Amino acid sequence: MRVLVADDEKLLADTIAVGLRREAMAVDVAYDGGQALEKVSVNRYDVAVLDRDMPGGTGDDVCRFITGRRLGTRVLLLTAAGGVYDRVEGLGLGADDYLTKPFAFAELVARIHALARRTAPAVPPVLERDGIALDVATRTATRDGRPLSLTAKEFAVLHSLMRAEGQAVTTEDLLEQVWDEHTDPFTNVIRVTVSTLRRKLGDPPAVQTVQRAGYRIGRS
Repeated sequence: MRVLVADDEKLLADTIAVGLRREAMAVDVAYDGGQALEKVSVNRYDVAVLDRDMPGGTGDDVCRFITGRRLGTRVLLLTAAGGVYDRVEGLGLGADDYLTKPFAFAELVARIHALARRTAPAVPPVLERDGIALDVATRTATRDGRPLSLTAKEFAVLHSLMRAEGQAVTTEDLLEQVWDEHTDPFTNVIRVTVSTLRRKLGDPPAVQTVQRAGYRIGRS
């Protein structure tokens, strides 16, 4: 999942980003409305978490842009104003959800996951293939009943491959879904992560390389 966090409170934005990355999400950060508009114009996000009150273009402006261009990004608005009118107004802009500051981080994560599920076909809570079972809610994975100790990036790569149900996932898609905008597109980080993931999954080999197409789970 790729998420944009836009908030002019730099410490808050950075703290949210760090927390979401620990949840195996790819996160980009903007500190004003102008930066947020630029990022949604060039990147594809599953969810945008937007503070309503930012300089250089408000979260409302970014929300209007996203909905007006039909980008398919789900929008969660953040605000210190928690009145009914404020919530109704925010949702009236086309936002999908609304969260009042201060908020519990666990609730933010749950709402982001709920919004992301709307952007893709429904999938079961536990993904299973080739003896691998992956539970997104608890962020746990096993193979043939053996617990797997995965880093956030390894878990995210495995999640992307499992969701593809045996179809190949390109390196470009993995880079977009798992890493953020600061990752060098020519890096070997995907190859290294997949190699480590293969080792942890053990035999028989589960992650297959598809020539000129990417990677997939199983031979399908």
